[in-house]
Amino acid sequence: MTEQVMAAIDGSRFSEGVCDYAAWASRALEAPLTFLHVNDNHPQTAEADLSGNIGLGAREHLLEELSQLEEKRARVAQEQGRLMLKAARERAVEKGVAEPAGRQRNGTLVETLEELADEIRLLVVGKRGETAHQDSGHLGSNLERVVRSLHRPILMVPHTYQCPEKVMLAFDGSKTTRKGVEMLAKSPLFAGIPVHVVIVGAETGDNRSQLDWALKTLREAGHAAEGAIRAGEVEATLRGYLEEHGIDLLVMGAYGHSRIRHLLVGSTTTAMLRKARGPVLLLR
Repeated sequence: MTEQVMAAIDGSRFSEGVCDYAAWASRALEAPLTFLHVNDNHPQTAEADLSGNIGLGAREHLLEELSQLEEKRARVAQEQGRLMLKAARERAVEKGVAEPAGRQRNGTLVETLEELADEIRLLVVGKRGETAHQDSGHLGSNLERVVRSLHRPILMVPHTYQCPEKVMLAFDGSKTTRKGVEMLAKSPLFAGIPVHVVIVGAETGDNRSQLDWALKTLREAGHAAEGAIRAGEVEATLRGYLEEHGIDLLVMGAYGHSRIRHLLVGSTTTAMLRKARGPVLLLR
């Protein structure tokens, strides 16, 4: 089974960014690109059931009409999804992707991605979905659930594409982030892109040794690499470095027990992802 770049699209304004970043990743990785649209059969805000508020004589007729209405809505949603996938494929072809595919599923996004996990090399998702307020500072609830359940690299993207020119890895010497260094070093996704490695913590011998290893690994692979050890609160320190150095893409581990890897368990990660202006690649 060929692993592919999979891009989850919906009716939100973030879908354009998803399309463009997915096309960039597909070309760089030389991997097939598949767009995925899921018709959620379990809407989070169901309409009120008014069928019990009417007389017995009209109840059967109304229930029949409601059933027909739901069927019509399902057909409209399916057609909307089909058109979204068609537009996404056309946009990807314009960006230089050969034969992008489209898949439409019924169910929930999380369940669908879990079923397709073995086919995914990289998942590209928007920061928020179509049910979120356009100007909301919150992350989409689907995104948080996907990150928690899917053991694949996830690229969370903003609604506007910008080709990454500087990458930063939030590093703590853990197994996950050491794998991240090795992935960055050899992945064609980051070929020719300078890499910054940042440790949030004290200037200790162990931290310095970990940072030196990371920089050596990246430089031996041909990357221009620089690093820093900075004390402070994790989210604020990382965000400050991002802004100071004009970083285009942040790479971080998703789970664990250290300060950086703990981010996705509590409010710190939510703040990090929410305030990120550029894409964030989450590693598992």
